[in-house]
Amino acid sequence: MMARDEFVSRFGGVFEHSPFIAERAFDNGAVIEPVTSGGLHGALVEVFRAASADERLGVLQAHPDLAGRLAITGELTEDSRKEQAGAGLDRLSPAEHARFTELNSAYVAKFGFPFIIAVKGLGKDDILTAFETRIGNDRDAEFATATAQVEKIALLRLQSMLPEN
Repeated sequence: MMARDEFVSRFGGVFEHSPFIAERAFDNGAVIEPVTSGGLHGALVEVFRAASADERLGVLQAHPDLAGRLAITGELTEDSRKEQAGAGLDRLSPAEHARFTELNSAYVAKFGFPFIIAVKGLGKDDILTAFETRIGNDRDAEFATATAQVEKIALLRLQSMLPEN
């Protein structure tokens, strides 16, 4: 059976910069042998959904802006870097980058957390369309959408790390 520190080290980044989710999942008995993406995702999501609204907001706020400053300066987590590059966000034209920057600023000002979308399988145009649509949501609807996207990102990350069950 995996030790707590090993579990947290391995899965603490599945929810961006939020190891408390893996810590609580382990403490709740989430270590199932063999560890698979499906079973573990359910355990981590259960902890995420049970977290306080402020904690869930903190998870959202831990996500980087898409094609933002951290991407430019090379400070993204490895998972975020790969995800954004896979969607072509590391190859934006100056005009596209300016549009992302404008939308990122407006979105954070309106909602208090960055725009979050599971980018796997999407291109920059798909992401911009979703961005432009979702910025029109009210805060409650967008908080719900963003948390659902965080859960989807966590599943995709786990699937790249673990076997299916």
